[in-house]
Amino acid sequence: MTVTPDRLLRAAGIAAAAAGAIFVAVQINHPPLDVTTVATTDVVVRDIAKAVMSVLALAGITGMYLRQVRQFGALGLVGWLLFSLGYLAMFGVEVVAGFVLPSLVDTAPGYVEDVLAAAVGGTPTGDIGAMQALLTISGIGYMGGGLVFGIALYRAGVLARWAAALLAAGTASTLALSVLPESLNRPFAVPVGIALVGLGLSLWRDQRHPAAVTTSAQVPAGQPAVR
Repeated sequence: MTVTPDRLLRAAGIAAAAAGAIFVAVQINHPPLDVTTVATTDVVVRDIAKAVMSVLALAGITGMYLRQVRQFGALGLVGWLLFSLGYLAMFGVEVVAGFVLPSLVDTAPGYVEDVLAAAVGGTPTGDIGAMQALLTISGIGYMGGGLVFGIALYRAGVLARWAAALLAAGTASTLALSVLPESLNRPFAVPVGIALVGLGLSLWRDQRHPAAVTTSAQVPAGQPAVR
């Protein structure tokens, strides 16, 4: 199979849609995060799934950026860089959550509690080291980058505008979680997941159309196109 730009962008669309589906799925019946649950199989599997989701989302938004780089301009570049940074940091956070924190539950429960508190916007009582910086970068990149990237997508008008608007609104609204109960973390994530699915499918369909046009154009005059 020949690797072409169209196929790479279609793959990026599938990656974005898969990331959105995973992001929604892991929120369903998500247990509360505390020292008693962080090492359970349920939470560990969800954390690993979020790490996979971060990689898929990064591939997806990169494809979206490359598809409309000319229409994006400086705003789109800034949004893509910030959003990508947010997902890279999120990947690091989820790897720590899935593979490191469970092993520290018995030996350093205080540290685990502080990391979990910081992860939901609280103030840790102790020093959590580089995790604080990683969580901060993840939060700023996710919220700020998602807002700017969503606006740039909407302005470009190449992919589904409803999904672009939902992405901007969904990521920006996450800022409100710092003053809202932790139980609302899960519902607030769903719109972003739906937006990624919508944008991913839109990118995939966008790349199928040129291929169909090319195929039709190559059919000799007087002969029907094979469908």
